[in-house]
Amino acid sequence: MTSQARRRMRNSEVCAHSVLNLELVRQEGTRPASAAAPASLASTPANQDFFIERAGIRCAGAHLIVDLYGANKLDDMELIERTLRRCVEVADATLLHIHLHRFEPNGGISGVAVLAESHISIHSWPERQYAALDIFMCGMARPERCIEVLLEAFAPRRVAIEELLRGRCL
Repeated sequence: MTSQARRRMRNSEVCAHSVLNLELVRQEGTRPASAAAPASLASTPANQDFFIERAGIRCAGAHLIVDLYGANKLDDMELIERTLRRCVEVADATLLHIHLHRFEPNGGISGVAVLAESHISIHSWPERQYAALDIFMCGMARPERCIEVLLEAFAPRRVAIEELLRGRCL
């Protein structure tokens, strides 16, 4: 293996490493701290590339992988739509479209909120009180702000969050 190939392999391994890996257990009366408000998207120059800097690393965007355990109301289509809309709002993102689909007989819901800054997706298994969400955003959007909204909407007993910085090796 050439030294250039070894260097590429090391870089790939570094790119695959996650920056944040959290396991949260919800206790009564506890909430995650809110982050500071970003500048308005309306003031963003049209030629900005929307790459971000996170933890000192320049990347295409932050991708949160969120698992909700012991969660409630995961078969409530209206609640899920309201929750996705609220996530978009608190993250200062731009909603383009929401599509949700209910599966029978268990009532699980899969869907996506398509954003100018990327997407939020949800897949729920109400019979197991479990939901898997992906929250990927670039630019000035703040995906971490969605966590509090999800906690309020679904009251999970436990939450696991992993953050991946996408496109950080470009």
